[in-house]
Amino acid sequence: MTTPRTDHTDRTPVGIVIATRNRSDRLAVTLRHLLALPERPEILVADNASTDDTRAMVARDFPRVRVLALPFNRGALARNHGARALRTPCVAFSDDDSWWAPGALSTAGRLFDTHPRLGLIAARTLVGPAAEPDPLNDVLVASPLGPATDLPGTQVLGFLACASVVRRSAFLDAGGFHRLLFFGGEETLLAYDLAARGWGVTHCPDVVAHHHPAPGLRTDRPAVQRRNELLTAWLRRPLPYALARTRDLAAEARHDGQARRALRETLTRLPAALRERRALPPHVERAARLLEGATA
Repeated sequence: MTTPRTDHTDRTPVGIVIATRNRSDRLAVTLRHLLALPERPEILVADNASTDDTRAMVARDFPRVRVLALPFNRGALARNHGARALRTPCVAFSDDDSWWAPGALSTAGRLFDTHPRLGLIAARTLVGPAAEPDPLNDVLVASPLGPATDLPGTQVLGFLACASVVRRSAFLDAGGFHRLLFFGGEETLLAYDLAARGWGVTHCPDVVAHHHPAPGLRTDRPAVQRRNELLTAWLRRPLPYALARTRDLAAEARHDGQARRALRETLTRLPAALRERRALPPHVERAARLLEGATA
């Protein structure tokens, strides 16, 4: 396990990275909210090769906002590129349909200042115009990992990417989001990698994010989520565990189209996952097992 390192530059302010693709209308709403924050954060839009007017709209209507124009769609890796380019000591992630509550970034910055081992904050998320609590909030609050004496909040190994704040040095130390997962359930692997390198991952409900997802369910999301859960198992969990999860998915694939797609896409990526496999340290594997037992 690597010992976390910090220095006197790990202080506020917190910058914001927004990953987006072809949703300029929703991005404009998000930018108006973020530019109204009292913290006046530096904002960078990591544009995943949009073919709409995203880049022109930002340049025309939001001149304070930087755009990192990626040449092709990198999925969640757009956040990695954005964090490298932004260079603020801490980085808050938003999507083009999410933003931060006033004061949330100041609160996060203070927590990073006073807890040198803290690597990632999972915020409390409020959904839609009625600001309904996201069900994930209760799951995070009830984490059986509990508190740590040198960390704020409750220790977790999961979070919502668009409602998270990272210490930039920790995020880069852990390698950011993994290229094999692209999008959909990419958070768990990053949480594992942060914890494996000694960084704290915690839920801090005083840090608040707003999420306004578009109505309707993406039909490809269940398959992508299940694919990435299984790839995460092959990348980091014990081999018997990964094999058992693969057998379970194969059994479901006999009668479920989403499971068939998830299995097919996993097998396509499996050689790369095996090349990049790095088993979790025993203490992180125990924590992962404890969390699974709590949610079973």
